[in-house]
Amino acid sequence: MSKVRVYEVAKQLNIPTKEIMDQLKEYGFEVHSHMSTLEDEEARLIIGYYQELAQEKASQEEDVNTSKQELKEGLMETSTSTIDDEVKAKPDDRLTDSINTQVVAEDDTKTSKKRKNKKQKNQKGIKESKPMNNQTTRDEVVEDIKVIQLPLTVSIKDFAGLLNVAPTEIIKTLMKRGTIANINQEIDYELASELAEGYDVLVEPEEEKDIMEEVFGEVVDDEKDLEKRPPVVVVMGHVDHGKTSLLDAIRSTHVTTGEAGGITQHIGASSISLNGQRITFLDTPGHEAFTAMRMRGAQVTDIAILVVAADDGVMPQTIEAINHAKAANVQIIVAMNKIDKPSANPDRVKQELADQGLIVEDWGGDIICVPVSALKHEGIDNLLEMVLLVAEMGDLKANPKRKARGTIIEAQLDKGRGPVATVLVQSGTLQVGDPIVAGSAYGRVRAMVDSKGKQVKKATPSTPVEILGLSEVPTGGDMFYVANSDKQARQVAERIKAQGRVQMIGQTPNKVSLDDLFSQIQEGKMKDLNIIIKADVQGSVEAVRQSLEKLSNDEVRIRTIHGGVGTVTESDVQLAAASGAIIIGFNVRPEAATKAMADREEVDIRLYRVIYNAIDDIKAAMKGMLDPEFVEKVVGHAEIRQTFKVSGLGTIGGAYVTDGKMVRNAGVRIVRDGIVVYEGNLASLKRFKDDAKEVATNYECGVMFEKFNDIKEGDVVEAFIMEEVPR
Repeated sequence: MSKVRVYEVAKQLNIPTKEIMDQLKEYGFEVHSHMSTLEDEEARLIIGYYQELAQEKASQEEDVNTSKQELKEGLMETSTSTIDDEVKAKPDDRLTDSINTQVVAEDDTKTSKKRKNKKQKNQKGIKESKPMNNQTTRDEVVEDIKVIQLPLTVSIKDFAGLLNVAPTEIIKTLMKRGTIANINQEIDYELASELAEGYDVLVEPEEEKDIMEEVFGEVVDDEKDLEKRPPVVVVMGHVDHGKTSLLDAIRSTHVTTGEAGGITQHIGASSISLNGQRITFLDTPGHEAFTAMRMRGAQVTDIAILVVAADDGVMPQTIEAINHAKAANVQIIVAMNKIDKPSANPDRVKQELADQGLIVEDWGGDIICVPVSALKHEGIDNLLEMVLLVAEMGDLKANPKRKARGTIIEAQLDKGRGPVATVLVQSGTLQVGDPIVAGSAYGRVRAMVDSKGKQVKKATPSTPVEILGLSEVPTGGDMFYVANSDKQARQVAERIKAQGRVQMIGQTPNKVSLDDLFSQIQEGKMKDLNIIIKADVQGSVEAVRQSLEKLSNDEVRIRTIHGGVGTVTESDVQLAAASGAIIIGFNVRPEAATKAMADREEVDIRLYRVIYNAIDDIKAAMKGMLDPEFVEKVVGHAEIRQTFKVSGLGTIGGAYVTDGKMVRNAGVRIVRDGIVVYEGNLASLKRFKDDAKEVATNYECGVMFEKFNDIKEGDVVEAFIMEEVPR
């Protein structure tokens, strides 16, 4: 017999739990509640005791029943003989009187016998109790164990309601434990479980439910309310195969010029019009690190344009994109780009596509393949016509008359406007003023901006818009819903936030940096490498997290304890110091005070602009190969206080050196609201009209930057040099 709890023994014996606990305490065993466990010997002892007691009671009841039966039989014999004599002697009116007299005598005899038995029992010290027969209800004998389900956190008011006690009782119990609380304060599952034991209640964790589906559910639209909607198209493919260039050709924009290394690292959405019909495009990143973002893009779309370079063919990320498109059950159209190159080989590309299960129409399949040249704008119209054709065959419809719901495509924190989210409306119509909820973020739509930067009042199905008014930055890929009221939106968001609140940090581990990571792994000290990720947009946070966590192996597990949008803050440094984490900054810069605090707390902050470098550094650290010969040293900061536009030269920034110094041959980066907007070199550094090699703290200077003129007042210029560090 294994260990059992007190209430289980009570249930087995059909005895109230309190009685079992009292008996155990008489034996000298320590039991605190119905949830206390009993060893084998203890359980056998208490079960044996009650079995002997039950046998003794059964024996006594049997003796009593036997005495009653003998008495009854004797009375019956006496009664029968007496009545027979009376009938023979007086066969008329005396019969009834004799029977009545005999019944009274019998009742008197029974009463006398009962009194005698009761007296005998009292003399023997036998305790009076009700016989446990089948007619006695379980509620009269057994104190049932009540089982309730609790969420991760519950308010004292709700908890008291589940226990069926007054909230003041719970508050008093907490006060005895040294905790002051009010009726609306929330307590966690562990504390609630301990408190429930005092009321003989068993607690179980509540089954996790999709709160959004529970509140908003899935509405079935009436066929007559459905209207035709524009197709949502995602552009996918291998890095450097021309996805963004193709979108540039379609939208007549130049997205690539603003991306680090020419690689798209954010999701964007736009809408174009062709022959009076709209098409919505989602641009997805090309690097394999952004698999999650690309997968998210495929899941909200109807058509996937697979861009394959005619001179390069099917590559690993092309296969990845095909798998994601198939998993999302979207129609694939192949855009064979760079067809104008001399090295283009369309037949080889078609063969490689066939190997992946995509048979083009030329070869008897059903996959549309359009040769295009994004550089020369060739085949673009034909590609868009094919998109509209596939959309027409798909009979895409949605109900614009219901409350809107859709997907968060991207989100970021704007210093001037607050949390900003790019959303794709999938059904219903989103209007300015609607109360919405997206994960733990909620609010009222204060403004909407379309893909061309114009403010709009409403957004119909398949329309991407940028919205303002959320309480915090939502997570990319989350669904958003229009709620009935602000109150409902807030309540749903708070429930989701409570559900996602987990205990992240246990005991404080030792400080760790990438430089000594390998030595700690070798010594067996490092099991988990905690990291904090801060990036300029939410999608990048998710992509960096997944890329780094994939590097986990048998010796070290990489664990992301926090990820957020915006610059590295002092609270991030405090969290890293408490949890022994490394801060990974992607396209952001910490403020001077934050950097100083990190130095004091010995927190390692690593800043990157391209994700390859972050992955390579972590890999190298885990393998013990991280041995940097050069490290970056920040030599000074300056603030742009005024700008001057000079024809033929560009924009000159009037700067004030706040700390350190500005050095002519140093590298510089421009930080705006914590986000890096430029990194390069100084074109010139002047003090009044003269060129200067360096300008010290508290002095003014004029600065120009190589190939960059978008300087704004308030920008922070950070000067740095690369220093060689001895091994």
